[in-house]
Amino acid sequence: MIESSPRPQLAWIGLGALGAPMAHNLLQAGHALTVFNRTASSCEPLQAAGARVAGSPAEAAREAEVLLLCVSDDRAAEAVLLGPEASEAAIHGLQPGALVIDCSTISPGTSRRLGAALAERDIRYVDAPVTGGTEGAKAGTLSVLVGGATEDLDRARPLLEILGGSITHFGPVGSGQEAKAVNQVLVAGSYAAVAEALQLAKRLGLDRQQVVSALKSGAAGSWALEHRSAQMINDHYPLGFKLALHRKDLAIALEAAEAQQLELPVSRLVAAMEDALLADGHGDLDVSVLARWFRS
Repeated sequence: MIESSPRPQLAWIGLGALGAPMAHNLLQAGHALTVFNRTASSCEPLQAAGARVAGSPAEAAREAEVLLLCVSDDRAAEAVLLGPEASEAAIHGLQPGALVIDCSTISPGTSRRLGAALAERDIRYVDAPVTGGTEGAKAGTLSVLVGGATEDLDRARPLLEILGGSITHFGPVGSGQEAKAVNQVLVAGSYAAVAEALQLAKRLGLDRQQVVSALKSGAAGSWALEHRSAQMINDHYPLGFKLALHRKDLAIALEAAEAQQLELPVSRLVAAMEDALLADGHGDLDVSVLARWFRS
């Protein structure tokens, strides 16, 4: 049985655009960290910063009091944590009493299934998806949306405070993912609105940067206008959050709404716009590439 210590041994799985800087922040805070990523080369910067690299999720988890992960989707989360029998999944390395903090964005139902499967081995689980983009991941100012037992959040909080500027507990396992679905609906609407407004400004012959400067502090101000309008104006979309991943998240939100017999017309429209952009090969660009929809 693992007992929590003041500075627990950590493992991290998933070193993408968000996961890598989040893991780095834990290293910088002085935590011993073992990392695993399916593409091994992604581990090299963390290894250079002092992390140990594992050859499998099970190996990463073996000595960990707390395992954190940030992977791309439901399938990846299930494979990393549970996998098939006799696999190298993390469940085969985690000890009773360990805590899993899942920062991935997945469906609430999958989070509940993962939590239940881990609980059978006396392994605790919280879903803790984040929002705030790569900027927030690097700065440690993400908003963390938590579902899980209060005592598990209490144990996770010192680590989450390194990663995020705000931590909100919404209820039992799965409720953090439900809050993230709400977030992705807002992202869909706000990014599409900025793209649409900038296209109107362009057609009217206005200086779009001047428009942004004039409006961002007023009623039309938003995170998307502040942080993504320049990318839309310049038609250059360095990765903050992949369009393909947002489309996956929007599907989760639409499914949740359908279960509640709620129509989300704006989200459905944005989903169709994203589908068109995905078909044109823009899936690996930032979500702000929504602006390119208007070019077609």
